[in-house]
Amino acid sequence: MSTPERLVVVVYDIRCSKRWRLVHRMMRGQGEWLQLSVFQCLLDTRRKAQLVDRVRSVIDPNEDHVLFFDMGPAHTASAQVISLGLPYAVLEREVMVL
Repeated sequence: MSTPERLVVVVYDIRCSKRWRLVHRMMRGQGEWLQLSVFQCLLDTRRKAQLVDRVRSVIDPNEDHVLFFDMGPAHTASAQVISLGLPYAVLEREVMVL
């Protein structure tokens, strides 16, 4: 049984363009791109741990910085956000039938 999804905001500052592109590609497969190095993702515990491990394997911990902000359960995420300019919308949980 999987754990409930949580809204996770991932922010990164990566010095090397090659590593930046690798992390950016990883993130595109996991969440919605918000800004240059900012993604919001809906992740259960297992997928979050896998993503952290994958990112950790690419970055240089002496040069790069990646933050994972857990905003709480996806169905009740109520973080206060001030958005200037383009509109911002929290990811809505969707039902997927396979």
